[in-house]
Amino acid sequence: MKPKAPSATSGNLDQIVAAARRNREQRERDYREQALKLYPWICGRCAREFNRLNLHELTVHHRDHDHDHNPPDGSNWELLCLYCHDNEHQRQEEALARSGGADGPGRKPGVATHSPFANLKTLLAGGKSGAGE
Repeated sequence: MKPKAPSATSGNLDQIVAAARRNREQRERDYREQALKLYPWICGRCAREFNRLNLHELTVHHRDHDHDHNPPDGSNWELLCLYCHDNEHQRQEEALARSGGADGPGRKPGVATHSPFANLKTLLAGGKSGAGE
């Protein structure tokens, strides 16, 4: 019989989750600070300029969409305003959906698979029935 893995208590699990969140937030702060030192405070898409008062609206976008890929030279980052950043991620989601990445290969999400009129010819050939009689 296989030995059971020790079960994590909810307190222990809460500590693990909290530590993971802290680590992620620290990584985000670190690469954000680096990006703000490397690049001018201008949105890379709409060219909106930022200052210390509205700097919180400028985000770091990962060009390859991998938040763990943070080269020190900043080659995977670009600064985008909140609106352009949201737009970029929406475009990425739509591209994945068109390529079948969202629901599996060869299947486009949101495409109907049921054909309501597939049997219409057979139904009509079989005689009239229903509301008109």
